[in-house]
Order: sequence, then C-alpha cells, then structure tokens
Amino acid sequence: MASPGEPRKWIVPALLTAGLLALPLLCAAQVAAERSLAEAARDTVKDVAVSAWHSAQDLSAFALGLIGVDYRYGGTSPETGLDCSGLVRYVFQQVTGVTLPRTAKEMSRVGDTVALGELKPGDLVFFNTRRFAFSHVGIYLGDNRFIHAPARGREVEVATFDKSFWQKRFNGARRLVGVMPELVPSMIAEAQAAPVEPAAAADDPRP
Repeated sequence: MASPGEPRKWIVPALLTAGLLALPLLCAAQVAAERSLAEAARDTVKDVAVSAWHSAQDLSAFALGLIGVDYRYGGTSPETGLDCSGLVRYVFQQVTGVTLPRTAKEMSRVGDTVALGELKPGDLVFFNTRRFAFSHVGIYLGDNRFIHAPARGREVEVATFDKSFWQKRFNGARRLVGVMPELVPSMIAEAQAAPVEPAAAADDPRP
C-alpha cells in the first residue's frame, strides 16, 4: 500500500489517457472554429460584393433621375443647377452618404484606377475638356454610356464613348464604390467650403 505522501501509480497513466482522449476533441473544435471563421470571411466578402453592386446600381438609377437638370457652373443642387463635379458629388452624397471632393481634378485622386475595358456602373470617368487633365467628370452607366453635366446652356444628359470627342479627351477612370468606406462626410467636410473658380466660356466642352 502506498504511503500518504507517495503518488498513486495509476494517476499518471490515467491523466495521459484522458489527455489523449481529449486531443481529438480539441483538434475537432479547432477545425470547426477555423471553418467557421473561413465561412464567416466568405460571407463577409459576399455581403460586401453584393452591397457594392447594389450601391453601383443605385448610383446609376439615381443619377438618371437627374437628366434634364440645368447646367450651372459651381452648381451643387438640382434646384439651382449642377456642374459636372456637382452632379457626381450630389449623387454620391444622396446614395452613399459619402462626400467627395468638390472638383473633378480632386475626385481623380480618390478610389482605384480602372481601365477603360473594365468599367462598371458607378465608376467615375474623367476627361480633358478645359485644356487640363481631369477637368470633366461623369458617372459610368454601363453599355459604353455615362451621365454628366456638359456645359453652359445645356442639361444633365447621357453620352457615349462612341463619339471621338470623348475618346480623344478621356483621361481615365476611378472606382469608388466598395473601396473607400473611410470617405465619410465628416472627414472631408472642408471640401464643401472650397471656393468656386470663375468659369471660362471658351473652356466649356461642346461635343
């Protein structure tokens, strides 16, 4: 019989056996946790993609509702008129809550660069219509079309890349939908107070 201070001989084997039995359970739990994390990640990516797709569709649909609004240089609302960047900025504010920079030139610096052949609805398309790059902006609608506010005396309209005027002046495109959640109104509110530069009639695009 073992003395009171001596450990029983069966204790160590029993502990080892219990540990070996528990090991598969721990491994199974770890695998299940990893699978759950992977599934959650896939679901998150799927949700983001779906959300981005819907946002792009909403941008296009909302923008189309502004066809016929008068062009006004420096205009920021449909009630008083919109210029090209004012149109884009207004649409993004209303649909996504994102406040974009005030000018087309500044907008060309945000988001991800997109090749012409990879354009999707909601992408921003830029043109040189005032003798400097990225001086005009529109929202791509799909099917080689984009919506924009063209020039004085005209209205918000849909144009196509088929015209040589736009092909020659195309400067590039940017994708904002789904890639810039940090661009919230409070972060760039100072852009709202940006001064409006005087217009030069000779620089207005006349496709």
